[in-house]
Amino acid sequence: MQHILSREVEGLARRHFSNPAVAEGATSRKGYLPKIRADRTRYRRSFRTSKRAFFYDKGDDGVEYGFWLPIFGGWLRNVEDEQMPPTFDYAKKVAQTAERIGFSTTLIAELNLNDIKGIKEPSLEAWTTAAAIAATTERLEIMTAVRPGFHNPATTAKMAANIDQLSGGRFTLNVVSAWWAEEAKQYNGIFTAHDERYARTEEFVTVMKGLWADASPYSFSGHHYTIEQAELHPKPVQRPGIKLYAGGESEAGKRTIVEHCDAYVMHGGTVEEVAHKIDDMKVRREATGQKPLDSFGLAAYIICRDTEEEALLEWQRITDVKEDSAGYAGYQDFISKSQLEQQVERNDYSVSNRGLRPNLIGTPEQIAERILAFEAVGVTLLLLQFSPQLEEMERFARDVMPLVEAKRKVGQQS
Repeated sequence: MQHILSREVEGLARRHFSNPAVAEGATSRKGYLPKIRADRTRYRRSFRTSKRAFFYDKGDDGVEYGFWLPIFGGWLRNVEDEQMPPTFDYAKKVAQTAERIGFSTTLIAELNLNDIKGIKEPSLEAWTTAAAIAATTERLEIMTAVRPGFHNPATTAKMAANIDQLSGGRFTLNVVSAWWAEEAKQYNGIFTAHDERYARTEEFVTVMKGLWADASPYSFSGHHYTIEQAELHPKPVQRPGIKLYAGGESEAGKRTIVEHCDAYVMHGGTVEEVAHKIDDMKVRREATGQKPLDSFGLAAYIICRDTEEEALLEWQRITDVKEDSAGYAGYQDFISKSQLEQQVERNDYSVSNRGLRPNLIGTPEQIAERILAFEAVGVTLLLLQFSPQLEEMERFARDVMPLVEAKRKVGQQS
């Protein structure tokens, strides 16, 4: 069964990183693992159950663990009730637990309709939820999606600066150029041809950065937006502005990201696919003359079980595709309105953001090896999904995170 981990992936990662063109600039782990982010602070977190305490000392290097905030009632399109209600109380509990057990970042998707459970099902609004999560957490980076076709850039810059202030500099943005035509029709969003959406995004980001900069007032005259002598105070805590993530697989998307954003996030993919994307984006970024991209994030869904057989049974359960389900129409809209590099299979439909493709499925040992393989080719942030969220996040923190650290230390010493 190809979705269960093979030990070959770590060998692939080792061979990839031994390539001098890829390894250039790496300074740690005796050529096995790349230097990730020099400015990452050391932290120590504890995970407690009723009887035991687990401590995860991540140190300065290594992949960070992020998670998607559960605002849709789950991530599985073929499972109706995942025991994770789309309420703020549940989202807050997940966020507060996550930062206690070793997660650094939460990603809050922005959709006005529920594309996973169906458009008539409830979901939380991204930005008001982000502000509330910022006020009820202490350490989490709060990465919130923003879609230019649904926002005014000046107002968005002001809101983002305000949340960055109230969170103490923990607010970041995931810039998304939109893909759901039906949602745009229902919510009066601007939904144009694919490349034109990225042209709007470029102006949108330019305006936000201009308003966050020290110089003021700020003016801008473009095809989509005009800003005259605008003042924005207070500025964000982060200087010179809020960190911008973005993802994209089309030429227009990649160009926008390397020219205007700080970090690249990817749908789920294999180690080989992800390695190719990261290398490509590094080359494209270097050609712009700007500093390297800060980080590379990868979406993935976790199935962690004591045995491989148990993991396989769970994989089979959640990939039993029901084409008459409420979420299937939204999925069809996504694959028809996006320009994707890989053909999307029906199994990819079962979990959002192609979460099964990285194959983080199996025993803790297998998943830990797979994570190190992704880390070796340059992934610095995993954006993980679990179901049910709380229980599976705790299992991951208890059983997988310490194994990754232990295996990493062995790699450093070998």
